[in-house]
This record gives sequence, structure tokens and C-alpha cells, in this order.
Amino acid sequence: MTQAQFTIEEIPFFDPIKIANSGQCFRWKILDASHVELVALGRYLQIAYLGSERFAFSCPRSEFNDLWYNYLDLARDYHQVADCILPDDTYLREALAFGEGIRILNQDPFETLICFIISQRRSIPSITTCVERLCALAGRKIDLPLASLESQELFVNLPEENYFAFPNCEEILKLTPEQLDSIGAGYRKEYILRASLAVFSNDANLQSWSNLSDESLFENLTSLYGVGKKVANCVMLFAYARSSRFPIDVWVQRIIDKYYGGSYDINRYPSTAGIMQQLMFYYERNKSIT
Repeated sequence: MTQAQFTIEEIPFFDPIKIANSGQCFRWKILDASHVELVALGRYLQIAYLGSERFAFSCPRSEFNDLWYNYLDLARDYHQVADCILPDDTYLREALAFGEGIRILNQDPFETLICFIISQRRSIPSITTCVERLCALAGRKIDLPLASLESQELFVNLPEENYFAFPNCEEILKLTPEQLDSIGAGYRKEYILRASLAVFSNDANLQSWSNLSDESLFENLTSLYGVGKKVANCVMLFAYARSSRFPIDVWVQRIIDKYYGGSYDINRYPSTAGIMQQLMFYYERNKSIT
């Protein structure tokens, strides 16, 4: 494998395995203790941990710079974010120590919208299964760099299976009712269809919505059929880089009730509350199983 076919970077505060388990993405897969694979932005990527904050990415430098640098939020100084945690916020300091390396991904708005519509009241494994079924039914097959991976010891060889891009709204709308039933979305299939139709008809121009204020973006998202406050805040945080948003699910509500007396003042972290939420969510969900 030539140097041009992969990229090596030294990245502080970056842990792909923790990101894969952070609940913000459903198409990341842990291959082993040093390797993670993902499908995003219509591409396949494998990340290998080389030690001492060094990572190998199974893509050329041009692709890394053009796509993955922003997607992985590598321009943000997360140590600076960590330094903003207040001294008296004991629980969050514990969460930081446990979850150091989690970054907030900059994901595709339509994919994030559909995935978090699916995520309502479901476990992460079942969400992942549902999303992968949808991609296999309607998504474009991705060409994988198999020969490159197999010739380079940095990466894990892939099994002989197909990988699919996340479908666009038109591809979803081409599915039959029977096909959509088969992904296991239940009553949420109507939410998926209505959201896809809104995007297809340009009633919901997700790309132009990136220029809206937080308040207007939230209003537009919650105007979509089946999208409530939690889903809207997740889409804002994970697809629109609105890091002040603070999605509250059962895990986060449990944290607020147990450690913060039933009330959490997000104004203590006016521009980074969403990052703090991810650290808290990851800590509470995973601390008992490590």
C-alpha cells in the first residue's frame, strides 16, 4: 500500500471506540481493541489506533482533509472545552475522566434526522439493526478499498460482505410499504416517510436550514411530523454543530435527577452544553460495564 492510500495523524482527545459507543452515531462498528470501521458521507472508513495519540485512516490525504477532518470535528480544541468544566461540577469531572476522547461528529442532516426518528424509545442495538436494514434496502453499494486494506498491516481485513451508503429521500420514497415494514421501524415508518417527503418536496431544505438561528432551526425541525424536542436537539447537535443544545433522554434525565437535584443549568456551559451531555451520557451508560 502506498503512502497516498492512507493517512496517519496525531490527534489529541480522540478515541474512536468511545465515539462508537457514545450514542450519537449508528454506523460505527468496533472491530477489535485498536480498530473501528464506519460508513458515513457515502464512504467507508477504517480507523486504526497506533499508540501515543497516533491514528491511521484508510483513505488518502485529500479525502481525509476534504471529508473526515470536519466530520470528526478535529478543528475543535477539546482540551480547551474540558478546561471549562467548573470546579464544583464533580459528576461532570468524573464523566470527563471516563469519556475523554469523545468528539461530537458533524453528520449529514438527513441521515441524522432519519436515524434519530428511528431512535425514539429503542435500544442502540435495535436502532443500528433498523438503520442497517434501511441502508441495505435503499442505499447505494459502496466500493471498498479491499486490496489496499489487505496489503497493509495497519488495518483489519474486511469480511466478504456488502456495505451501503445511507439512502437519500428519493431512494427511501421508492420503497414499498412491505419493504419499509421489514426494517422494524414500527409506527415510526410513517415518520420516516413524512420526513423524506418533506425533504424531497423541498418543504424541508435541510441544507439551507444550517443558516438559521438556533431558535428557528429548532422550530423548523419540530414542525416535521414525528419530531419532538429530543430528536430536534439531537439533530441540531450532531448534524448542525449547535454545541449549546442539550438533548434529554431517559439516561440524561436520570443523571439530572440523581446527581443534580432534578435540575441542570445548561447556562453554566453556554456554548458547550452538548459536549458535556455526551460525556455524561457515555459515563452513565458505560461506567457499570467497564
